[in-house]
Amino acid sequence: MLSTTATALNSKTKAFVLQFRDVGITDIPLVGGKNASLGEMLQQLTPKGISVPDGFATTAHAYRYFVEIAGLEAKLRRLFADLDVEDVLSLRQVGKQARSLILQTPFPDELQEAIVTGYQMLCDRYGPDTDVAVRSSATAEDLPDASFAGQQETYLNVHGVQGVLDACHKCFASIFTDRAISYRQIKGFDHFNVALSVGVQKMVRSDLASSGVMFSIDTETGFKDAALITAAYGLGENVVQGAVNPDEYLVFKPTLKQGFQPILEKRLGTKEIKMVYDLGGSKFTKNVSVPPEQRHQFALSDAEILTLARWACEIEDHYSNVRGIYTPMDIEWAKDGVTNELFIVQARPETVQSQKVQNILRSYELQQKSNILVKGRAVGEMIGQGKARVILDVHKIDQFQAGEVLVTNRTDPDWEPIMKRASAIVTNQGGRTCHAAIIAREMGIPAIVGCGNATTVLQTGQEVTVSCAEGEEGRVYSGLLPFEVKEVALENLPYTRTNILMNVGNPEEAFSLSAIPNDGVGLARMEFIIANQIQAHPLALLHFDQLEDELARYKIAELTAQYEDKAQFFVDKLAQGIGTIAAAFYPKPVIVRLSDFKSNEYANLLGGRQFEPEEENPMIGWRGASRYYDDRYRDGFALECRAMKRVRDEMGLTNVILMVPFCRTPEEGEAVLAEMAKHGLVRGENDLQVYVMCELPSNVTLADEFSEVFDGFSIGSNDLTQLTLGLDRDSSLVARLFDERNKAVKRMIANAIATAKQHNRKIGICGQAPSDYPEFARFLVEQGIDSISLNPDSVLKTLLVIAAVEAG
Repeated sequence: MLSTTATALNSKTKAFVLQFRDVGITDIPLVGGKNASLGEMLQQLTPKGISVPDGFATTAHAYRYFVEIAGLEAKLRRLFADLDVEDVLSLRQVGKQARSLILQTPFPDELQEAIVTGYQMLCDRYGPDTDVAVRSSATAEDLPDASFAGQQETYLNVHGVQGVLDACHKCFASIFTDRAISYRQIKGFDHFNVALSVGVQKMVRSDLASSGVMFSIDTETGFKDAALITAAYGLGENVVQGAVNPDEYLVFKPTLKQGFQPILEKRLGTKEIKMVYDLGGSKFTKNVSVPPEQRHQFALSDAEILTLARWACEIEDHYSNVRGIYTPMDIEWAKDGVTNELFIVQARPETVQSQKVQNILRSYELQQKSNILVKGRAVGEMIGQGKARVILDVHKIDQFQAGEVLVTNRTDPDWEPIMKRASAIVTNQGGRTCHAAIIAREMGIPAIVGCGNATTVLQTGQEVTVSCAEGEEGRVYSGLLPFEVKEVALENLPYTRTNILMNVGNPEEAFSLSAIPNDGVGLARMEFIIANQIQAHPLALLHFDQLEDELARYKIAELTAQYEDKAQFFVDKLAQGIGTIAAAFYPKPVIVRLSDFKSNEYANLLGGRQFEPEEENPMIGWRGASRYYDDRYRDGFALECRAMKRVRDEMGLTNVILMVPFCRTPEEGEAVLAEMAKHGLVRGENDLQVYVMCELPSNVTLADEFSEVFDGFSIGSNDLTQLTLGLDRDSSLVARLFDERNKAVKRMIANAIATAKQHNRKIGICGQAPSDYPEFARFLVEQGIDSISLNPDSVLKTLLVIAAVEAG
């Protein structure tokens, strides 16, 4: 006699229809991954507050019974006998014939009756002629890298018994869509071993609200601590199919679980159309235009974003526990415009990033050489190529095309919008620490600086290869030369007592950079975020109504269209940018340097000229600490403080350490700390540490006094070298004299490290030297430095040097 469990299992496998609440994740062979997952969530996650619309599923047995009773398999096998999926015409013809065969074959009475009974149960719960979504769900076992997502059809706003029967029939036929046939063939699945289940689920009235897709992992980088949510108005098919450009939201999962509100990014989509019910029309749904005022609003509130992100965490944790392996999830959600409730309507394991190999190091090598056109200092150990684009005036950067090689005299923050689109950068002026070099490193593109004659030798449209993979000298070669990119697995890397940190400025790269072995971030620069994401001078935002520059006023109005309070735009964007970097490396320390634009760079921001003085030498003028407590800028600094307070207090990213640049005296340091405290950033409260840049001779000679004011030091070897040797590091005339290895500079650094150690203060370095010179890294380790912050492309090679030094 069969046991009760065996009897229940047998009745399940022979049923034509199963209610969602009666199936779980182990029932994929019966009802497919999509429907099994809905049942799993209804059973296990609705008690945790996650809302899932109810429904039922036809079973694999029902599909196979239909095929068998009608004698369809033999006919279908004959159709597929000579199929070549590479032949598009043949694929199209076979698919059409297979679908017609199924659609022309009526359902057996017993199957039809089971579907009708299932639908009537839904109507009993939700009302007569309940509107439902009818979705296909392929059934096959062991699908770690094959989701079958989107291969079969979905029908929305289906209502009435006949409508549901017709939609189920079409779903059965859609097992033989052209794309499904091709997908199975490529993945190695037998067409006749895969069955089809149909899920019939109560519709969520998102046609009156919004819907979208979310992942419990960052889809671009595979960073597993972020949830990515997309949202658009109307039914979710437009988002799933890519027919609309949705809003995007990024939420940090670890501190979200601790009760914080870590929305790292909110990116507005165009959301030009929405899918709605076709009431009284000939179709179930239709697309309509979204009113302009709605397009310029986010489709979700912050509270809704956080709720969805929490649900993504719950779903991911549940499936990871069930499967016994970390399982990032791909989830569809919808908001009901009648009740304003949020619902999860699908969830499946993510199948792209979770399959990728992690910990790979890339190196570049030229396979062939040609005529060298120009030479200069190499930045980054990569190779880039493309057509040259010579631009001498920043006002003509709109001529630049993505993938070109930017050739210019020199760059400043105004050039950054096109720099990130360049395949490489070549400049006449500058040394290894000029703006072009710093930004190129952060963006992971090769640059050659200080060439002297690049803009006269190179011509717009000329094909060139830019090689920075041949040592300190960078070379621009004629033509598009072949090169090889080698990948090395990062295994068995040595441990170092010296902490290896990274310099990171671009939030968009933070998640991918965090995969490089590291102990945190030694320098996160605000300037990149201000120049690229904010673009406007903080005082121009605070005093928007008094702006004299009409063009700047117009551009700021465009940028801040969603903000009545223009200054809040600055706070939001800066908090999101820094928050993203802090989240990428959490819980490791992230040292954030407060803004360090020079007055001429601030003036180049939108509306900036009205608020900035003209200085003969901005490099050693009104910059860094001296601005923060000055009546002419303190209101602008207050916005930075508000943003950093949000990162630490609201997002929960207390791994952020703040750092004051260009602080000339200990008294000035105390004035800055007092200014920060006015805005809730009190050193010592909520574990807040504040460091100071050690980049002036006064920082070294008075290191003992600075130790009383700050928690630690970070040596800025670029400025320290400049001011110790008395030269302008941006001047190509004296660039050859700029060398951190100079005895005077090394003695300064040695003294700073010794004094910091005597006063029990942390001291690291975030300058360029250890990235470029292995012998300089060796010198720092021998002095007992606590940490070395490197450009991402230098981390691994320098780590090996440091490990060797420490090993003796």
